[in-house]
Amino acid sequence: MEEAAATVPELRLEGNRLFQEGRYEEALEAYTRALRLCPPEPRPCPERALLLRNRAAAHLKREDYAQAELDASKAIQADGCDVKSLFRRSQALQKLGRLDQALRDLQRCVSLEPKNRAFQEALRSLGSSLQEQMSAMSCTDSKVEQMLRLLLDPEERDLDKKQKAAQNLIVLAREEPGAEKIFQSDGVRLLLQLLDMGRLDTMLAALRTLTGLCQGHRSRTMAILAELGPQRLCTALEVEDEQVSLVTYSLLQVMFDSLKEGLQRDVHGKDSALVLEGSKELKWLLKQLLEALTRDSISSYGRDSILNLLISVVPRKSLQAPNNSLTVWVIDQGLQKILEVGGTVRHSPGGLRVTEDTHMSAAVLLSKLYKDLKCDAERENFCRLCEDYVRSWFEGHDVAGKLRAIQMASCLLQGPSEAGNRVLELSGIMESILALCASSREADQLVAVEALIHAADKAKRATFITTNGASLLKEIYKHSERDTIRIRALVGLCKLGSAGGTDFSMKQFAEGSTLKLAKQCRKWLCNDALEAGTRYWAVEGLAFLTLDADVKEELVEDKVALQALFQLARDRPEFVHRRVRKLLAAGVVSALSCMVKREDPSLSPACRELISRVFLAVVEDPEDRGAVVAHGGGKALIPLALEGTETGQTKAAQALAKITITTAPEMAFPGERIYEVVRPLVSLLHVNRPALQNFEGLMALTNLAGTSEQLRQKIIKEKAVPMIEGYLFEEHEMIRLAATECMCNLVLSPEVAELFLVEGSDRLKLLVLYSGEEEERLRQAASGALAVLTSLLPQICIRIPQVTVHWLEILQALLLSSSSELQHRGAVVVRNMVAADKEVAAKLMESETLEILAILASAEDKPSVRSVAKECLAQAVTYGLIKPRPNGAE
Repeated sequence: MEEAAATVPELRLEGNRLFQEGRYEEALEAYTRALRLCPPEPRPCPERALLLRNRAAAHLKREDYAQAELDASKAIQADGCDVKSLFRRSQALQKLGRLDQALRDLQRCVSLEPKNRAFQEALRSLGSSLQEQMSAMSCTDSKVEQMLRLLLDPEERDLDKKQKAAQNLIVLAREEPGAEKIFQSDGVRLLLQLLDMGRLDTMLAALRTLTGLCQGHRSRTMAILAELGPQRLCTALEVEDEQVSLVTYSLLQVMFDSLKEGLQRDVHGKDSALVLEGSKELKWLLKQLLEALTRDSISSYGRDSILNLLISVVPRKSLQAPNNSLTVWVIDQGLQKILEVGGTVRHSPGGLRVTEDTHMSAAVLLSKLYKDLKCDAERENFCRLCEDYVRSWFEGHDVAGKLRAIQMASCLLQGPSEAGNRVLELSGIMESILALCASSREADQLVAVEALIHAADKAKRATFITTNGASLLKEIYKHSERDTIRIRALVGLCKLGSAGGTDFSMKQFAEGSTLKLAKQCRKWLCNDALEAGTRYWAVEGLAFLTLDADVKEELVEDKVALQALFQLARDRPEFVHRRVRKLLAAGVVSALSCMVKREDPSLSPACRELISRVFLAVVEDPEDRGAVVAHGGGKALIPLALEGTETGQTKAAQALAKITITTAPEMAFPGERIYEVVRPLVSLLHVNRPALQNFEGLMALTNLAGTSEQLRQKIIKEKAVPMIEGYLFEEHEMIRLAATECMCNLVLSPEVAELFLVEGSDRLKLLVLYSGEEEERLRQAASGALAVLTSLLPQICIRIPQVTVHWLEILQALLLSSSSELQHRGAVVVRNMVAADKEVAAKLMESETLEILAILASAEDKPSVRSVAKECLAQAVTYGLIKPRPNGAE
């Protein structure tokens, strides 16, 4: 008979018993199982808060402070007067370095239980810690000014020092206390001086720091906006540099969000009374951007940033929201300016500077504005304004004006097609498009053919084009000398051929024509000599033609075409890297960090996994990791690595490893946060993980182990040492090397060092043998570990000759190495062995080691090696094993 399933109270009591016995992992599992049996929220369950409180206590014992805070917070949500949960959360918050929040919880505990001495003592202790923190913060003013002065100093030539100062300033601005200190220390004025210097590096530093100051703080944003002024905004947007434009976009986005939503950080109450209504500043900022949109001095990247910003901030986030006044205002103030950008012919003399993406961005903005309108009257007004503006260019100008009008129509057809179709119905537009398709000027022909392609989407228009322009498109395809125009003409024919979809009665061409067109598209697609952009047009043609079943069948049978299609769809690394850079500059790390920090209800395990995947992608390039840390990415990754799906946790842990490998741990994870990184990194060492994750986990732990004894103890406590030892025997040379380097740092801890004295263990033998390997980095790591071990434990010195008969040969090879570092490590090991035991020293002096040491002792070009070699010889003289030289040298 099967045993009855345990109930919630039984599991809780079982967890309590395990907790009392110090078996915290098992207690945690019991509480978690009990919580799974509780009815789902919001249904009441008296046991839930108690279980969460107990689980928080288990997390505290395991030093998992982030999870302890999370569970305690959930328990407090169920019962705001749960004094034990409040106390446990305050303990977790203290360890996480959030002392102000911990103080609030402790004050609440004391108010609920005024006579509780434990609470009173904890409050006094925390008060002292806060005073120390305030004392440390008081010197932040001078640090901020020092960093800004360093960046402003034209005499300072040390670029590394300047880069570090800029990075530190950005990091400071990302946290509320640091941002407030910068703001109060006249930092804005100094940052604007940095901006005015006009150098790319100082501009980027200033813009990123200003972004941190404005993040979620409306009063600071309004003050900074007043100081910044329209001229400086335009100056940043005039720089023909993609990165500057993206960082400016990020700053403006944050400004808009702060003006619209107010405070987002934990400063509720203190700021709202001081802030005026932000809509005035919001419209002022929008007006400046709309005016800049058509200014000649604005760079092509700056123009794209303005368009993308308008797309993001103007339309309602939800059509259910009642107020679309901002959209109506932008249409009234700036629709003509947006159309002017959309109608700019690229590379035309005297035209606005635009990128290959500008027209599509303008089309998307127009579409978003149109869709945000609430009634037929508003939509009719939008279409009428578009018609009037296009007509003014078409009727009142020469060929160049007509070309702009056609480009505007093309832009509208890609965006709000209803307005685009109305424009095409204007007298003479379609006829002009057809006429310009036959133009001898290639630029005119390109604009006209594209407009014709977009116009062919509608069956009504397709019939007109088939009657009046199909033969013209065929002529262009056959006789044009430019591939860019020929492929567009082919796509136009494909659209006409697919008009009517699967309705045979609406087909524009004779039967079999679509197969011929598809064959030509496949030919273009498979031509590797063509640019990718040209081949993409061939794919677009096939996208229309594959409505025909026969075309699909032929494409499926054409393996070469399918292979070319897959190859074209696969991203090249440089494109991926470029997109990552754009995302970073646009503030993706800050956005994701905010999502994680707020514990949004929509943050499901699957969503957390996706965020972890994004973080892993953006830290792939070592050069980007500093920016990720500066924007709060390191802090956000820790909870992602501790909670969620197994895949999500692993991806976050791997991202943490990449950051830890190349960034100083104390900078990337300040305060107590650094200890929370250890567990995710250790999880990467499990044998079921891929080799790359094993390697990166070992490398990251190596960096941590070299930081402090407290971190080494944390690594030991997480039971990582046996796993690291296992990888010392790994066949993969890079993993073996990483494990050896990690052990080299871990043996600085006496607890790990003593493992090498255990009888029957091959640990010491392995290090000695690795010191004689050919791979120099492996020899450095192994000999470094030996140098540390022989310094800490004299018994190791006596054991070395016993573990392998090759010990003397290996030590001599180290001393004779061409690498000064290997020579020094070998000399340190020999010195320690000579000092530890006279018998061992005698063996060394009876060999060729004596001659080698004598040579090294006179090596003027290697002072550190020379000094250690002299110590070895001096100790041998003391033992009476050798005689001093007549001149007093050994």
